[in-house]
Amino acid sequence: MRLNLLLLLAVLASAIYLVHTQYLSRQLFTELHRVQSETRRLELERDRLEVEKRAQATPLRVERLAKEQLKMRTTTPAITQYVRADGTVIPAIAAPAPAPAAPGARPAAAPARRSAP
Repeated sequence: MRLNLLLLLAVLASAIYLVHTQYLSRQLFTELHRVQSETRRLELERDRLEVEKRAQATPLRVERLAKEQLKMRTTTPAITQYVRADGTVIPAIAAPAPAPAAPGARPAAAPARRSAP
């Protein structure tokens, strides 16, 4: 009789442990499914943001924003300043503009050079 009671308790303990293990397994499976769904959602969001980032960084858009919002302009030799290593600014030297030639005038001859004796 004692052996039967001991075996009955062992079977009941085993059954309770099995039910508890199945319950934990279902909880973990549900959590796994939820995490996988969240992972898919985050991957889609990341892909969408990557596409948006590429669209925002086009050279034409960057140039337009620089001109409109930052009031920047394209560089030209007239507004370029050169700086030496010591920090001093090199003055811009503008090439003299050629004088307009009169109609019918001949081009000026180059000055003659004298050679040394």
